[in-house]
Amino acid sequence: MPVKKKTSAKTASTHAYGKCSYSYGASPASWPQHGYDPRNETPPPKGPVFDPGRFGRMFPNLPGLVVDDAALAALGDAMRDPAGADPTRDNPGIPSGFTYLGQFIDHDITFDPTAMPEVLVDPQAVFNFRTPKLDLDSVYGTGPSTQPYLYEPGRRKLRAGATQTGQGDASIPAGMPNDLLRLNGTAVIGDPRNDENLVVAQTHLAFIKLHNKCVDKLEAEGFPQAGLFTEARKLVTWHYQRMVIDDFLGRLCDAAVLADVVQNGRRFFDFAGEAFMPVEFSVAAYRFGHSQVRNAYNYNRVFNFGSQRPATLALLFRFSGVSGSGNTADIPVPSDWIIDWRRFYDLPGGGVTPDATRKIDPLLAAELHGLPNGGGSLPTRNLMRGVRMGLPSGQAAAAAMQLTPLTPQELGGGPDGQVLIAQGLGSNTPLWYYLLKEAQVQQNGDRLGQVGSRIVAETFIGLLDSDALSFRRQNPLFEPSLFKPGATPTAAGRYTMADLLTFVDEINPIGD
Repeated sequence: MPVKKKTSAKTASTHAYGKCSYSYGASPASWPQHGYDPRNETPPPKGPVFDPGRFGRMFPNLPGLVVDDAALAALGDAMRDPAGADPTRDNPGIPSGFTYLGQFIDHDITFDPTAMPEVLVDPQAVFNFRTPKLDLDSVYGTGPSTQPYLYEPGRRKLRAGATQTGQGDASIPAGMPNDLLRLNGTAVIGDPRNDENLVVAQTHLAFIKLHNKCVDKLEAEGFPQAGLFTEARKLVTWHYQRMVIDDFLGRLCDAAVLADVVQNGRRFFDFAGEAFMPVEFSVAAYRFGHSQVRNAYNYNRVFNFGSQRPATLALLFRFSGVSGSGNTADIPVPSDWIIDWRRFYDLPGGGVTPDATRKIDPLLAAELHGLPNGGGSLPTRNLMRGVRMGLPSGQAAAAAMQLTPLTPQELGGGPDGQVLIAQGLGSNTPLWYYLLKEAQVQQNGDRLGQVGSRIVAETFIGLLDSDALSFRRQNPLFEPSLFKPGATPTAAGRYTMADLLTFVDEINPIGD
């Protein structure tokens, strides 16, 4: 889609992007000699040459909001879900899997390994060590030629790992092909961050299996072996891109705003050439997902509310190579921790009602106010990072879009809003908090409001429009074809995460 304005050559060069590589050797065994530990997010000081991208500003002419840390800490502390199990704060229109699908998508398009700065920084000086494209490089890495250890012999299919004996139900056999490939407990995948928690790790595995299933389909149809991998990757990526627009954004954004951006193009995310990553998106708008996190989940038939063994956030982090307890007995994933996707997405004929996400609002689960390993308060960190990155106030962003900003009365509702007003932030509100409150006021927390929807929708559509290999650039009329034989698509003219998982056909491997 054409953008309505053009940037200068100077802006274009400042926002230039490139690719990065996680290829530190021919095999995982060679990683240590490069000084690389996949459990660390920071790339090594030596090794491959990175051609990093840049972060930038969607609203470069808006001044950054200045707020002292004490006020931000007070507001962050007030952003607390008072009752994590209260069903009235659930969002039945968004099943809980979308929280972690959002995390998976985030890892596909952004990677900023820098620590939170103590001083104001220029976003254009911050590297994005991830292609700003919805191209699944987090799954495919740099491809079978440079990262052959991610692939099976023949280099057409991606490798997966096997589970170990269950801990809650030892009758479920070990060795099921439902874990990521691991080396000494560490996942051998294109982006190690996708082993941060169990749901995002199982999501990554689902995309590995999606690719492999697509290879099988093409082989059965007689597609030439020479181009099989390339065609399978293209099909998987295009289906993923359609799903992100049709299902992910379709549930999370205001329908009118999303339709306008998809059909008429961007108004504010302005770039020439390849897209940069706007900090209004990465540091504020896209962090709406933090408010959706539940404190516990119905995970599968072993770990669920009815069995009195719910999958708490602590347990979801325990069985991972990045955030795990450090006890290697916890990983590989036990067989009784294989996910039941019916409990995370509204799968047709699933017979199970999935958990819902929490509302999109300024109230975060108590567990996120005390992150493990001394991580501190997530809401306070988010607020401080926004100020350090020079984000404008929510009111300024709304005015720049020619929208009527929320009033102090609208922002001041609830205990969190009262603290906002008491800290003098009712007329100049941190962007992240503003967008969460906007969703609460305008959409009852069911989806993003006008400003949040516009920032998120324009960023995603902009990333697709700047990618010469995306379906929007190569085949705007592309129609999905990866459906399970005999299955009915969940929605006419749309491709959903439920369609994707149904095609993979491993909905609940351990059974009821």
